[in-house]
Amino acid sequence: MSASTVHPNAALFKGEKPFPVIPSCEHFAGNEVRIAKALELQVKLGPIFDVTCDCEDGAPAGQEKQHAEMIVRMQNSPGNRFEQAGVRIHDYTHSAWKQDIDILVSGAGNALAYITIPKSTSASQAGEMIEYAQKVAGRHGIKREIPIHILVETHGALHDAFELAALPWVQVLDFGLMDFVSAHHGAIPASAMRSPGQFEHALLRRAKSELVAAALTHGVVPAHNVSLDLKNTYAIYSDAYRARSEFGFLRMWSIYPAQILPIVDAMKPDYSDVEDAANILLAAQQADWGPIQYAGELHDRATYRFYWEVLQKAKVTGVAIPEPATKAFFN
Repeated sequence: MSASTVHPNAALFKGEKPFPVIPSCEHFAGNEVRIAKALELQVKLGPIFDVTCDCEDGAPAGQEKQHAEMIVRMQNSPGNRFEQAGVRIHDYTHSAWKQDIDILVSGAGNALAYITIPKSTSASQAGEMIEYAQKVAGRHGIKREIPIHILVETHGALHDAFELAALPWVQVLDFGLMDFVSAHHGAIPASAMRSPGQFEHALLRRAKSELVAAALTHGVVPAHNVSLDLKNTYAIYSDAYRARSEFGFLRMWSIYPAQILPIVDAMKPDYSDVEDAANILLAAQQADWGPIQYAGELHDRATYRFYWEVLQKAKVTGVAIPEPATKAFFN
């Protein structure tokens, strides 16, 4: 292979942990019917969002085992075409969390897109749960690292955010707004559970900023909480846009099918940036990844890294990429 055909991953990130390139929306589904519908929608729209199969809030009390087994069936079904379905397990204080991991990892460990851990109160607690998942994976001959998502929704988790982001297998830090507000015993008003309060209350601005900083410091994706507005697409788009543009979140939760496309649209890179990224990277590849001039500006490896991530984000959000760049970088 000549130097001029070296792929950006090899040229720009040799020896480094790559930043996760994953869909900018994850949609929660709690029962078999909703999971099936979400997977059908994923096939219809394309792999522009993940589906989170929910054990924590989805499993009826006393039926945790049957619920986890149902999720294994859905994970291994033909409906899970893209293998972009993860699962949220029960929290550390719930008696079923180890059972969840036993069933899900042994039954669908090679299909699970991720495991989400809720309500952690410390890094040590989350670390114990991850270690257990690793042991179960090892016992069942699963060689891959199963990505771990950690919900930051308690005072302890926010305090340990940098440690949480540094734990093995962690791919995402999620912000859990409702539980976090509730944990403040009325110091944060109910109005801050929705917009504009969720973006303007000082304690929430601090919490969101610290989570994003912790995640990005350790090469982890920061994910924003849900929007309570289920059907107003403009309001949902606005929430996602503010989360991305003001705080740096790169992913957001959906709890209703009508929320998915507004979130994806708000998180997409601008097409003009995608065009620039394609042109700059193609020229850089021809220059053996040395400095180039583009539109009267100097570009080198620092900007190449930025624009390569723009192209990758365009790929997972369904933005059209110029054909020469598609052939050079994604075939």
